[in-house]
Amino acid sequence: MKYFNNYIAIACLSIGGLSTAQAEKIFSDSSISLLHSDQYEAFGREQQEHTFFTFENVTAHDWGGTFFFIDSNQGHGRAKDLDDVYGEFSPTLSLGGVTGNDLGLGPISDVSLTGTYEFGGETDLNNYLTGFSLAWDVPGFQYVNTAFYYVNNSNISDDLQLTLTWGTPFEMGPARFLFDGFLDYSTGESDHKSELNFTPQLKLDIGHFTNNPGVLYAGIEYAYWSNKFGLPDEVIATESSVSALVKFHF
Repeated sequence: MKYFNNYIAIACLSIGGLSTAQAEKIFSDSSISLLHSDQYEAFGREQQEHTFFTFENVTAHDWGGTFFFIDSNQGHGRAKDLDDVYGEFSPTLSLGGVTGNDLGLGPISDVSLTGTYEFGGETDLNNYLTGFSLAWDVPGFQYVNTAFYYVNNSNISDDLQLTLTWGTPFEMGPARFLFDGFLDYSTGESDHKSELNFTPQLKLDIGHFTNNPGVLYAGIEYAYWSNKFGLPDEVIATESSVSALVKFHF
């Protein structure tokens, strides 16, 4: 089963790469973020201070899209020697786009094949996620997606994962905001517990005030992570952290 899912992931990446050369790019955006908090949970139920630098890139094509990010974690205090890197690459192959058919049904606007490669981190993992995703047409939202994965984990037993992502802009007087984020739920197995990671961001569009909307944001990120890393609560407490956030798009 592991090898089969690896082949699916490689096929998804290859199809995405070939399609990029032949198809139209609809959208591309890159950004750099800085996150800081002193409420991150660590082993031994200890809260630590960290600063994260994140590079993100997202593209949309008529065949689907890609999402890539990489985090660099700079520890502080007792964690000052911690300098690990974690990243993900996620291609999505739109079945509606590649077949030319409208696959919308009710609130579902499209169905896609999707995969994710997770790498790095404190445990030097190499995980392969393969599955499918649904794009939802939700009034007021720029996007709402749900993905269902089989996860080939490198350091723990394989499991299943549900991922929800969303983004919605809104206005309050002259100010513009963006509320977006993700929710991951993975199943528990014999060597790890189930995990729930809910991480929304609320950002003020600073660029809007200088006639450069969507360029510079400032706000907060809230992270709730139950059974962080799949570890029981007596090893690492449930994380509930608020981080200061600055994000620059280019």
